[in-house]
Amino acid sequence: MKDKNLARMRRSRQTRAKIAELKAVRLTVHRSNFHIYAQVIDSTGGKVLASASSLDADLRTTVANGGNVKAAALVGKRVAEKAREKGIEAVAFDRSGYKYHGRVKALADAAREAGLKF
Repeated sequence: MKDKNLARMRRSRQTRAKIAELKAVRLTVHRSNFHIYAQVIDSTGGKVLASASSLDADLRTTVANGGNVKAAALVGKRVAEKAREKGIEAVAFDRSGYKYHGRVKALADAAREAGLKF
């Protein structure tokens, strides 16, 4: 378990270094067994511009379980809507070292459908 998490953290460091080099606004994802979280962070890495999670009150009423693909898609749609309200059109997708499948893929696809480009 420990080695698996260290490998994920190593992958996430490499991704973040590349995104910082590009000086791009990033959409970062964190997932736990029970919930999924997404944040849009400015190019300096110091300020969260928009965020959404399966813990948000309005999402909790629509999905019973925050740790499934349906919840991830709703979170992706919500974070994209909030980002577009702030005038953010394009982001770099930071999957935090997670594989691009399942909940992470559902969140990214929903964000793209809601108008974010990455």
